Amino acid sequence: MNIRDLKYLISLSKHQNFAKSALESNVSQPALSMQIKKLEDELGIKIFERDKQNFLITKTGEKIIEKAKQIILLSEEIIKIAKNAHDPFANEIRIGSFPTLASYFFPKIINKINRKFKDLKIFLVEEKSEILIKKLQDGEIDIAFLAMPSKAEFANYEKIFSENFLLATPLDHPLAKKKKIHYKDMIGLELMLLIEGHCLHDQALQACNLIGAIPKTDFKASSLETLRQMVIMGTGITLIPEIAVNKNDKIAYLPIIDAPKRTIRCYFRK
Repeated sequence: MNIRDLKYLISLSKHQNFAKSALESNVSQPALSMQIKKLEDELGIKIFERDKQNFLITKTGEKIIEKAKQIILLSEEIIKIAKNAHDPFANEIRIGSFPTLASYFFPKIINKINRKFKDLKIFLVEEKSEILIKKLQDGEIDIAFLAMPSKAEFANYEKIFSENFLLATPLDHPLAKKKKIHYKDMIGLELMLLIEGHCLHDQALQACNLIGAIPKTDFKASSLETLRQMVIMGTGITLIPEIAVNKNDKIAYLPIIDAPKRTIRCYFRK
């Protein structure tokens, strides 16, 4: 058993397909199959049960694969420690963020990091929060910027910032001329939201409950930019986090007294 075999094992458990796993592992399919069988014979157990129709991971196999992931993660940490001993800021860092933050937040920080740490290689990952948490736990990324509340209890974190939500309306909306609005102004208003699965959807839904607004049921957007364009077209109104405000839009961004907020934290493995 060696590190290479464990990587084969993890790849096959992920794809559950020998051809895809062999392609990812840069090895021939027969060679991969032979190494997996050799590992099973060495351990004296079946990790995978497969035939022409089915591919299953045994209960014992699941435990072994989980330990293999931990071993690979630790082996990569050893390599990082050695690299960092030469120059901690000439390494690479993988940073993740969810879509309704990434495209507005990354441009604000990446140039500053590049100027300060010229030899640091930065890889950016934009995914939904639940995927980022899994990638952080599995060692696929080093840092995840997530909104509270988060399910990354295994990780350390630092608070980065909090921001208010603003009401975004078309310029000809009855509320557009107000400098600020109260919760009472929003009772019963229908707000466009993102589709389920985006953390901003959950945040906006909580805000609706807080301010007395109603989620619009006949339209849901797949991105924050789609929501913005729908507001410009006069299709409806929505909540926009401060970081995403563009003053050149043909949109009235209205501050809300005692506005609902979202808090962003930086999470990293202990």
